[in-house]
Order: sequence, then C-alpha cells, then structure tokens
Amino acid sequence: MFLGTHSPRLDDKGRLILPAKFRDQLAGGLVVTKGQERCLYVFPERAFEELHEQLRQAPVTSKQARDYARVLLAGAFDQVPDRQGRITVPQPLRTYAGLERDVVVIGAGTRIEVWDAAAWEAYLAEQEDAFSATAEEVVPGLF
Repeated sequence: MFLGTHSPRLDDKGRLILPAKFRDQLAGGLVVTKGQERCLYVFPERAFEELHEQLRQAPVTSKQARDYARVLLAGAFDQVPDRQGRITVPQPLRTYAGLERDVVVIGAGTRIEVWDAAAWEAYLAEQEDAFSATAEEVVPGLF
C-alpha cells in the first residue's frame, strides 16, 4: 500500500526521484498515466495490468467505458526506474499535469499520484470541508 506525502523535484530532464519507501514496489516496472483532477497516476506494472483487465470487462457498447479506457491507455507510459530510483515523466504528461519543478507525490493506496505542488495545495484547501463532512458516508462506522 502506498501512503504519505513527499515533495521531490523534477530535474531539468523531467526526471522524478521516487520516494525511497515506494521504490521496492516499483522496481520491477511501473506505468505512468493521466489521472483525474490533472494529476498523474503511477501504478506498479502488475496493478496496471489488473486495472486493464477490469476495463476489458466493461461492455464495449458503453461509451463512457470506451472514453475512459482511451484516455487512460493512450496517455500511459511504461518504465523501469533507474538505479537511483528515477523515472522520466514524459513531456505530454508533464504538460497535462502542469508539472514544472516542484511536485508532490502522494501515496493513494494502490497507486501513487504526482501533482504540481501548487495544484495539490489548492486541491487540499478546497477538499477540507468535504473531507470532514463525508467520513461517515465513505466509511460507515469509522468514527
């Protein structure tokens, strides 16, 4: 499971040093793709394969399923981190997520999300009230 918030920087070549605590889970390969809310999703290769299998189960007659699969898969890049735990974030994905230098990498359970630092702060500020108000609806009996 991926947890926590980290603040690495992109270097001049668009490379991202993955947080040390995530490297073992990603060492065998990963997939970077477009996420929702203009962030990037990083999946271990096996988890992405499982996601793809779920997408394959969706009816081809569903326009919503076709559209989602197209955007997710067309924007996907597979990689293996180098010895320093770096991956290259392809330019189309950097543009999509507005990534320049300061980024935030969050653990989101089964995946990692990569955000522009300012966009992440704005998202957190916007979501705080909703987070406080919806805990019971999302996880009944938690509190």
